Amino acid sequence: MLTLLHNFPLSPTSHYSPHQGCKVNTRNNMVVMMMVNEDNVQPKVVEKEKLYLGMDFGTSGARYALIDKQGSIHAQGKREYPPPHMSGNTKDWAGSWKTTLFSLLEDLPISLRPLIYSIAIDGTSATTIIVDSNTGDPICRPFLYNESYPDALKVVKSIAPANHTVCSGSSTLCKLVSWWNSQDSDKDSAILLHQADWLLWLLHGKFGVSDYNNALKLGYDPEADSYPKWLIAQPYSHMLPSVTAPGTSVGSLKEHVRMQFGFPEDCVVCTGTTDSIAAFLAARATETGKAVTSLGSTLAVKLLSTKRVDDARYGVYSHRLDDKWLVGGASNTGGAVLRQIFTDEQLDELSELIDPTKSSLLDYYPLPAVGERFPVADLGMTPRLHPRPTNDAEYLHGILESIARIEAKAYGLLKDLGANSVEEVFTAGGGAKNEKWRKIRERVLGLPVSRAVQTEAAYGAALLALKGAQ
Repeated sequence: MLTLLHNFPLSPTSHYSPHQGCKVNTRNNMVVMMMVNEDNVQPKVVEKEKLYLGMDFGTSGARYALIDKQGSIHAQGKREYPPPHMSGNTKDWAGSWKTTLFSLLEDLPISLRPLIYSIAIDGTSATTIIVDSNTGDPICRPFLYNESYPDALKVVKSIAPANHTVCSGSSTLCKLVSWWNSQDSDKDSAILLHQADWLLWLLHGKFGVSDYNNALKLGYDPEADSYPKWLIAQPYSHMLPSVTAPGTSVGSLKEHVRMQFGFPEDCVVCTGTTDSIAAFLAARATETGKAVTSLGSTLAVKLLSTKRVDDARYGVYSHRLDDKWLVGGASNTGGAVLRQIFTDEQLDELSELIDPTKSSLLDYYPLPAVGERFPVADLGMTPRLHPRPTNDAEYLHGILESIARIEAKAYGLLKDLGANSVEEVFTAGGGAKNEKWRKIRERVLGLPVSRAVQTEAAYGAALLALKGAQ
């Protein structure tokens, strides 16, 4: 008689079970039962569930999510960045990120580590690190995502096509050009990596590997799947990393990392993406016409399209997602305006008094300060939040509906620029929790609007890890 055994520990050992005639080997996260009788030996294999690790490195801290192939979360956690050490007059952010990376790995449940078969990381877009290709050590402090280098913008505009994504002072290419023009020492061994690239290098040890989402603001052409000739012709072209699709297996974990944390021998490290793309992936909006609106401090929209759209006038550009394009733009309207006027408690209480089926007659353009970029490109636009009614619930209703109109105009502009029509909207960010606002937006947009089940970028990174393991 054969007996099925359950819940054996995942250790590289072999032993006899207390059940008569059954030998058990536990290795490579497989429970292998050798059914022994007088005539033959037949192995029966029960595979333990594999898990996939995603890590998100945002502006103030990092998170991890550990999922299975069905997308169920088995563990998650977060860490704030430790204060960066000062090096001269600059902060050593790279050291802070590295410390956080290994802290997150240490936070992983010990019992689940042997089940982790792939890892991917997302980082903030256009956060740039220039390293020595001989050692991997940063040559200078990182260039952060929100830092602008107008000194390099004129040069970049002279070599790039008009209205190209790199024609912004905060683009990765502007940061590279600024460093190149100010650096006098030897540049032959220097190589550029994005934040996610460098953190992944700490795990797999292969220099100069990036993904086409992070490399977009460096000038990489994801449609041609290559760097353009005008960029290859520059003297710093040797610093450009090789590029592959997000979620591509790069190689195995470094042996000392694998041993330190107890990962399996065949655990792989995959290319990552940017934090905003990872957040979109988390929403599981995988069909053309599906969109994600992020209602945070600002209002950002991303639409999955079969057509690529890029227009620097509105800050609109497209990321490649396999055989489709993720077209996006961001307005300055959003939660920052609401918090200038109401407390969180007031927002909750006043929202309950709103009838979302009725249109507001108030016509505002809520901005936290002067200037709008999308869907209206007007650096001199002033906020319009008057007249203010005496009834605060009516005032809030007018603001929420006005933001919804801006959202509708944003998706309309994407269509006018050549993208597919939006068919359904998933919502992320703090504003996704406001059910009255969701109903207002659904009426104004004339489309199904729902809250995304998953909104954490770490979850999206974990989906890339799952992709890379398949």
